[in-house]
Amino acid sequence: MAQHQIASPLPGVFYRSPAPGEPPFVQVGATVTADQTVGLVEIMKQFTDVKAGADGVLAEFAVDDNAMLSPGDVVAIIETD
Repeated sequence: MAQHQIASPLPGVFYRSPAPGEPPFVQVGATVTADQTVGLVEIMKQFTDVKAGADGVLAEFAVDDNAMLSPGDVVAIIETD
């Protein structure tokens, strides 16, 4: 099975949910579409959606919630057909 790595588009803090106390955008093992949001990156109070980028199943998150990211860091891995 092929894999697609979701990379951070910019530096900042990665969040798995839209707000504190809210459920995550997606859980490991869930089916995702290419345009589906899997998390957010926040830098200086601006939030950017992190999209899956490929259809498939979210296999794992490569970083923890609230982790600091650099541009290009792998956020998650999707198993594609």
